[in-house]
Amino acid sequence: MKYAIIAAGEGSRLAQEGVQAPKPLVEVGGEHLIDRLIRVFMANGASEICVICNEQMTAVAAHLKEIAEAKQVPLKFIVKSTPSSMHSAWELSQWLTDEPFVLTTVDTIFREKEFATYAKTFELLAQTDEVDGLMGVTDYIDDEKPLYVGTNDALQITGFFDTCEQPKYISGGIYGLTPKAIPVLQRCIERGESRMRNFQRALVADGLLLKAYPFSKVLDIDHASDIEKAEAFLKM
Repeated sequence: MKYAIIAAGEGSRLAQEGVQAPKPLVEVGGEHLIDRLIRVFMANGASEICVICNEQMTAVAAHLKEIAEAKQVPLKFIVKSTPSSMHSAWELSQWLTDEPFVLTTVDTIFREKEFATYAKTFELLAQTDEVDGLMGVTDYIDDEKPLYVGTNDALQITGFFDTCEQPKYISGGIYGLTPKAIPVLQRCIERGESRMRNFQRALVADGLLLKAYPFSKVLDIDHASDIEKAEAFLKM
């Protein structure tokens, strides 16, 4: 199974709050965000790890080049600025057409044991064609603009919503997908759409079978205060 990381955001809010490092190189618990994901993905059977960073992040590109040249990680990366996370996913998709893959943003913080169970579950479900996608969700809501996830009793995803009167789950930014998702992504790009949430909506609209996988908590690093929250969370 492959893994992919969107590390192409500018991290402007962190910079405004005094965090000097580009987001992928922000440290949580003494470890760069990008390094943490690569380590976790390698521990969960990554056949390949694919990363995109933007052209302004020269330090990130240099860091990725160093990792790739060490040849201890099956790493591919592209340096390209994109208008949205969906476009970043599209750039990565050139490497994601032949195996199931798990895609995350670089600042996604989760418990490693929970992620290991999730990854194994998705791998087994994908091998038996039981799902087209297994999306990480959480009932912990600490996001400025959460994407709410509708499910039925079997945890099959029925929709993705910007608003919800009685929310149960929101997207955790962990997308386990099979190659069947790539043509859907291509059509989104051709229609001029952007944002990952619109891609997720298109997956449902096109009839792909997506299931939700609940995590106890998933955090994003959007503000300087989130770094302390993440460190405290990972110590629990």
